Amino acid sequence: MRQLNRSLAYLGFAAGIAMTGPAVAQSPQAPAVVVEPAATRQLAQQTEFIGRIDAVNKVDLRARIEGYLGPRLFNDGDVVRKDQVLFKLDSAPYEAALDQQKAALAAAQATLANAEVQFERAQELNKTSNISQVQLDQRQADLQRAKADVLASEASVRSANITLSYTEIRSPMDGRIGRAAVSPGNLVSPSTGVLATIVQQDPVYVLFNITQRELQEARRNIPNAADLKVRVRLPDGSLYGETGKIDFLDVQADSRTDSQAVRAVIANPKALLVPGQTIRVLVESATPEPTLVVPESAVALDQAGSYVFVVAGNNVAEQRRLKLGASRDGFVAVTEGLKAGDLVIVQGQQRVRPGMTVAAQRAPAAR
Repeated sequence: MRQLNRSLAYLGFAAGIAMTGPAVAQSPQAPAVVVEPAATRQLAQQTEFIGRIDAVNKVDLRARIEGYLGPRLFNDGDVVRKDQVLFKLDSAPYEAALDQQKAALAAAQATLANAEVQFERAQELNKTSNISQVQLDQRQADLQRAKADVLASEASVRSANITLSYTEIRSPMDGRIGRAAVSPGNLVSPSTGVLATIVQQDPVYVLFNITQRELQEARRNIPNAADLKVRVRLPDGSLYGETGKIDFLDVQADSRTDSQAVRAVIANPKALLVPGQTIRVLVESATPEPTLVVPESAVALDQAGSYVFVVAGNNVAEQRRLKLGASRDGFVAVTEGLKAGDLVIVQGQQRVRPGMTVAAQRAPAAR
């Protein structure tokens, strides 16, 4: 019995040693990934530039005469209409000047009426030789002078009316007015400078520069600029809803940058685009072309550039270096490095290394 107990104790000790010994090595499980085949989609050729928004029309309001500025008839930032009165100057001195010119006109008209009577009387007297020819010629000259004085007085009245109209500063167009630079009560004149600025909001210009190389390539691929569409990417990354058209290419290149200025016109009905704003400009062809694309989520970037992982027929992951084109709607165009049908890892690529065996599963079809 004692011998049996010693045998059992020995077996228990050996089992404890076995349990606390080194673990048995196991083969690692292949990581699960989701793949999606590289596919061809109809995409328009697209090039992106940095640009800015500019006003189609911009007007600086200035005083054309001297006078004390009356109350402002708008609020800063208001939308104003053509011919709307925005500022008024003290008009009393100019109304008085107009009345003075009207009085001078009345006097000239009275002088003219008298000269006409004197000339007619001189003509009758000349028929009976009761007045000399010299006197008749003098009456005729007086009549012509009186007519000229009336014309001059009428011109002075028109001039005084024009000057009086300058006491009302009106908007020359529809647009949005900025901040008033001068407060009411100040004496203003043409030398005062800008009182306020009005910019037209709809449409607006989109300005950007294109290099000579890009211009030559565009002319080879798309000879007619009317076939190009211009899109704007807003600061939040979203695409602006309106599409513009190129309407001007500068006639000379900038020698410092070897580029030419390009201008497009785009509608701005909701005033989302503000003159002076920096934006990203997308120029694309009007006709889509078949383009190989992959999901943007599949593309990774390191110091050597962009790449994706592709699952070969033996479920081994391969790294493929890519040359990429434009991005659109969550996809990016691939110009080099893939062919249609290649199974690209779109989920789980963070756990994958080149040459690793993976458990690939197709991405569910989009509904």
